[in-house]
Amino acid sequence: MTDNQLAALVNGNHRAQGHADRNAARHPVETLEFFGLRPDMTVLELLPALGWYTEILAPYLQEHGRLYVSHFSPNGIEPYMPKVLEMFEERLVAEPEVFAKTIVRHINPPQEVDIAPPGKIDLALVFRNVHNWIWAGQVDEYFSALFKALKPGGILGIEQHRAKPGTSLEQMNKSHYITEDRVKEIAASAGFLFDASSEINANPKDSTDHPKGAWSLPPFLQSGEEDKYRAIGESDRMTLRFVKPA
Repeated sequence: MTDNQLAALVNGNHRAQGHADRNAARHPVETLEFFGLRPDMTVLELLPALGWYTEILAPYLQEHGRLYVSHFSPNGIEPYMPKVLEMFEERLVAEPEVFAKTIVRHINPPQEVDIAPPGKIDLALVFRNVHNWIWAGQVDEYFSALFKALKPGGILGIEQHRAKPGTSLEQMNKSHYITEDRVKEIAASAGFLFDASSEINANPKDSTDHPKGAWSLPPFLQSGEEDKYRAIGESDRMTLRFVKPA
């Protein structure tokens, strides 16, 4: 049964301009329900960019739950990192009716990895970020931080651009698409148990072979030919659920 509160929030007037337009491609209600979200949970969202999912999670958890968001550090190694953090935090301050109870922390491995109270998180969420961690050579640090934050029996939900089986690491780094097997291997190395997968965010129109990889597709459209890539839609994505052993 669909959570009516969640369904209302994904189309709410509080959402940033254009964000709700992506609902049809990203299936937020179905995705969050697959991950097991409940309004009384303590949830961690890791690296939310400008808050596409945060603006759904914050009001949903406001009354009975708790939301931690671990964002870029002001000391981030890439110039865009503190800028995106500043934009995100400015929005939180400007919209206290939505974000007043959101707790913001920073991550910048290996110096800053205290992303939430250890062992207190019921559900940790990662949306299209694993490719960046692999590229930066920091994927083990990120998954270790997630494992530490989750309580025994806690859930890790991952949505990620999906590469074809057998794709090389070099091509994964170029395209931002990662194979399911690679994500499962990384999670297992951190101590997680694979629990289930869903095709909620699959896109059979996506060949994954584009000049700018996943960035060729909406919403980025970095390769031009907008009509061509809009017709494909957003990237083919895996939706995976892992559990920290009890």
